[in-house]
Amino acid sequence: MNLRGRLCGLLGLTAVLLSGCGIRSTEVPTEFGAAPTRVGCALSGADGVEARAAGEFGVQVFLVCTSQLVTVDRTVTVRRDRTSDRVDVAQQLIAQLAEPLTAKEKDAGYTTDVTAGTKVSGPRDGEPADALRLNTPPDDLSPYALAQIVCTFANSKMMTDSGDRVVLGGPDDDPLRGYECSDAVKARPGIAPAPAETVS
Repeated sequence: MNLRGRLCGLLGLTAVLLSGCGIRSTEVPTEFGAAPTRVGCALSGADGVEARAAGEFGVQVFLVCTSQLVTVDRTVTVRRDRTSDRVDVAQQLIAQLAEPLTAKEKDAGYTTDVTAGTKVSGPRDGEPADALRLNTPPDDLSPYALAQIVCTFANSKMMTDSGDRVVLGGPDDDPLRGYECSDAVKARPGIAPAPAETVS
């Protein structure tokens, strides 16, 4: 056999070998079961101030889920003659943010950065009527906790009619600032700081 014939034969054999190198599908059964599922974070409707039993009111608070802020429905108890008391309502909302999560909320991946020791008080003499002071300077809160508080206050009809700004400060001479609950804050509360401007 001449050299040309040998080369042709070698090329043909190589082609046959290469055609058998593909990975074929198998029929080996697996017993891992269905892929794991997880309850998704779901947004609920707007909160209302309609009275429920014994002075109970439906509200919404913002928790953290999949690194975003999402609302969950909660119930607070406020005396009928104090529904216009912003400080009382604010403290009730913060208490709900710091409330231990239910088993369903934990399973769905919800978390909160607001601690049980967080308190709120009203404005001092000469300060804007809508100002609220926390017992911790807002700058000392985690970005998640600050975003949760700002968006919960801004979203509540019992706290503000405009829903676009919340005036917060810390104790002592901590400056007051106006915070907004923007779409960027809701989407990335751990990265995007709550926009703030100093309030004189």
